[in-house]
Amino acid sequence: MLRIGLLTSGGDCQALNAAMRGVVKGLSANVPDLEVYGFFNGYHGLIYGDYRLLTSNDFSGILTKGGTILGSSRQPFKLMREPDENGLDKVEAMKSNYYKLNLNCLVILGGNGTQKTANLLREEGLNIIHLPKTIDNDIYGTDMTFGFYSAVNIACEAIDCIHTTAASHNRVFIVEVMGHKVGWLTLYAGVASGADIILLPEIPYDDDKIVEAIEARHKAGKGFTILAVAEGAISKEDAKLSKKELKKKQEKEGYPSVSYRIAKMIGDRTGAEARVTVPGHTQRGGSPCPYDRALCTRLGSAAAKAIMDQKYGNMVAIVDGETKLVPLGEVAGKLKTVDPECKMIKEAKRIGISFGD
Repeated sequence: MLRIGLLTSGGDCQALNAAMRGVVKGLSANVPDLEVYGFFNGYHGLIYGDYRLLTSNDFSGILTKGGTILGSSRQPFKLMREPDENGLDKVEAMKSNYYKLNLNCLVILGGNGTQKTANLLREEGLNIIHLPKTIDNDIYGTDMTFGFYSAVNIACEAIDCIHTTAASHNRVFIVEVMGHKVGWLTLYAGVASGADIILLPEIPYDDDKIVEAIEARHKAGKGFTILAVAEGAISKEDAKLSKKELKKKQEKEGYPSVSYRIAKMIGDRTGAEARVTVPGHTQRGGSPCPYDRALCTRLGSAAAKAIMDQKYGNMVAIVDGETKLVPLGEVAGKLKTVDPECKMIKEAKRIGISFGD
């Protein structure tokens, strides 16, 4: 008898169900006796014993279904070693529920914070397999995370729709794309949708450069400008501040986000009418795109093989287009950021896209 646990943790994305389906189908087709336990709402379910024995029916028809059938929640890694409000040791509780069900392996689907806790459980002696999920594509050790391209599609659609109204009214439009620490999503969506200015957390911007780019387009007879702005974009001036100083400054300014601050600056300095659009959590929603469905099927199948081969303690990654097992201890806690000198940035600049630097 092979017994595995499944949980999805952190922010949701479009292809979590597809990835779980891949794991279970890969195992059920090759393992005569299989039991799959689903823990509800991420690590919360593992801590407090909220789980259910799943059947094949639970994984039927979910390839194209967004979200997660198990639910998700955020359980900050930095609090995992701290007892809950009732004094419960969370780590020991997770281990207890793992052993109570006599699991052979726990498959954890999630992003960076989820991965750090997965590695903690590995260090505590549990058999862990991690699948890299995040619309930010910022997990170190894998070329691609599932959810990314689905989110790119949605962000692109938002920018595409803005193009027509921006052109009709000769306005400056800012589309704020998700991404606090990294700009992969904004970069890909901005390039794919023909944004004129792309602002990323990794490349602090200069107000003067933004104004120059807008005025250059105006002089060239182009009446509108589209900016794709990551929610974590930061000015060169603010990048020099400490976190405490930056927070104090932002509270004093009172803007809902960086995009509104940029819109006000553009209006004041150019006289142009600048509007902000925030797609927000729509970027996480809806059905997974075909690429993510195929990717998750591959990752799930590779995870199933790793379980059957008892190659635990790994993340199932995509490296140079192929699935690969990467030790959790080598990647947990690391972030994959956009290199300001990467070829994609240089290629985008070559066709006239400004990055505000």
